[in-house]
Amino acid sequence: MTRLRLAFMGTPDFSVPALQALIGAGHDIAAVYSQPPRPAGRGQKLTPSPVHAFAEAQGIAVHTPKTLRSPEAQAEFAALGLDCAVVVAYGLILPKAILDAPRLGCVNIHASLLPRWRGAAPIQRAIQAGDSESGVTIMQMDEGLDTGPMLLRETVPITPQTTGQVLHDALSALGGRMIVTALEGLADGTLSATPQPETGVTYAAKLSKEEALIDWTKPAVELERQIRAFDPWPGSFLLHQGERLKVLAAELAGGSGPPGTLLDDHLTVACGEAALRLTRLQRPGKGAMTAEALLRGYALPKGSLLG
Repeated sequence: MTRLRLAFMGTPDFSVPALQALIGAGHDIAAVYSQPPRPAGRGQKLTPSPVHAFAEAQGIAVHTPKTLRSPEAQAEFAALGLDCAVVVAYGLILPKAILDAPRLGCVNIHASLLPRWRGAAPIQRAIQAGDSESGVTIMQMDEGLDTGPMLLRETVPITPQTTGQVLHDALSALGGRMIVTALEGLADGTLSATPQPETGVTYAAKLSKEEALIDWTKPAVELERQIRAFDPWPGSFLLHQGERLKVLAAELAGGSGPPGTLLDDHLTVACGEAALRLTRLQRPGKGAMTAEALLRGYALPKGSLLG
């Protein structure tokens, strides 16, 4: 294996397995770049990102600039004398001076089968759209939004049971395995980049808490996919008499009626098309529970209208 001098640029827990894999492969991690610590928890204490915390535990220098556009930040990056930079859900745009600094450029681990689902939330949007598969693309970065040429692609099936968390974990682990292979091929010249197809481009818009409110006028099949896609975040929810109930799991069911109406005493809800039976829910301040357990302590009779 060719030992490379690398910078690693990532922020959330999705990125950590890739950093672990690069360390395990024996590469020289000259520096880690991550988003600055942010307030978290009840005390709003400044908390380092998962990548930041992991890198510090490994004794690796961590940089947390708010921007990479300043001459100072770019000079500091260039001074690292890198062979390559590996980027995984970092959260900052890399200007041309950063992209061009490493000898082999910057490579990105993207959680989709590019060019489908460029952008911020490819994992959730793939499930929400009903895609039959997702995957990881390792690409050579350019100045566009996930537009660079591809080095490697591997697929992962999306089943009727796949949630956002399940796919997140599968692609995170896959990206860690693939990046080691990609860097080896890049270093020895056996791996060449392929331009992305011009057709099939879609964009994965950033998730928002507002879109997690269940819109019962939509078809049941779409809402079931949304509930899986948004698990664990932002977490689909409904409103009933001013209380917010998080819906963790649901299944398609028969029946029809005005959207949002409970059709029976088993939490079957009429949708714009067909119906949805809610199977796991969570009340504020409580743990997750089955529909049966919820109904033992919370009145949701047939005919109730949910928001």
